Parts: sequence; structure tokens; C-alpha cells
Amino acid sequence: MEFISSIAEGFISLFTAGGETFMGWVTGIIPQVVCLMTFVNSIIKLIGEEKVERFAKKVSGNVFGRYLILPVLGVLFLANPMCYTFGRFVDEKYKPAYYDAAVSFVHPVTGLFPHANAGELFVYQGIAAGLTTLGLSLGGIAVRYFIVGLIVIFIRGIVTERIYAILSARNS
Repeated sequence: MEFISSIAEGFISLFTAGGETFMGWVTGIIPQVVCLMTFVNSIIKLIGEEKVERFAKKVSGNVFGRYLILPVLGVLFLANPMCYTFGRFVDEKYKPAYYDAAVSFVHPVTGLFPHANAGELFVYQGIAAGLTTLGLSLGGIAVRYFIVGLIVIFIRGIVTERIYAILSARNS
């Protein structure tokens, strides 16, 4: 009987933990994302959708713009998870690669711009704590982490674009 009771308690505690996580989202990230979306859409409306679209299309017209400029601007100004909305300015065939580049950049940016991905800041802080214990500077690793992130997102964007093109051609 004790065994069945402990299984039932464990089962319910799973949903209790899920409810606590959900409430954290409701009082934390969801209002932040809604406010950020409202702000960004307001800015786009003030500037003019045509001008923003024209600029983004011009920037995304080459691989550097698609996989360096737009993801970096999105992550720095909109943070995670809102940065992925810049993908709406990219042609449909490049969206998977843009997303791959953007999602790959939300972690390397935390050393210099912690606001961009506060959810993963603990990883960088763990690394920083180890370096501080060793008496090493944090600035150098933050800059190197950022630069390596730029290189990685560019490579990932190009590779994902090629993979998507190959798979799309097979399905045609």
C-alpha cells in the first residue's frame, strides 16, 4: 500500500512542478515577451513597415546579412526568444538557416550582453566563477566567446541553408 501511495504522490508532484514552472512563465517571461512584441511592433509601425521590410530584405540579401547581421541585431536588441521574429524578414527558403544562426548565438552573447539570454546566464556565470577562482580575467573570455559565436553562427547558417536546399530539391 505504501508503494502505491508513493507512486501516486510522485505522479502528482510531477504536475505540481509543471504548474509551478507554468506560473513562473505567466509572471515572468510571458509578460516580458508580450511587452517586447508590442514595443517592437510599435517601432516598426512608427518607422513604417515598408522601410523596415526594405532594410531587412536588403540586409538579408546575402549570407553575411542573413547569418551575421540579422541574428546579432535580433539577439542584442530583442533577446531570446523574441530574436527569432527577425526571421519574418528573411525569404522562406532561408528561414531554417536564419533560425539556426539565431538560436546558436543566444548563448555566446551572454558574457558581453547578459540581457540577451538571461535564462542561460547561469552557464556563463559558472565558467566565470571558475576563471575568477583561478585569478583570470573575464573580459578576454567574454570577447573570445562572442567572436567564436559569430564564426559558429555564420558557418551554421551556411551549412543549414545548403542542407535545406538539398532536402527541398529531393522533395520536389
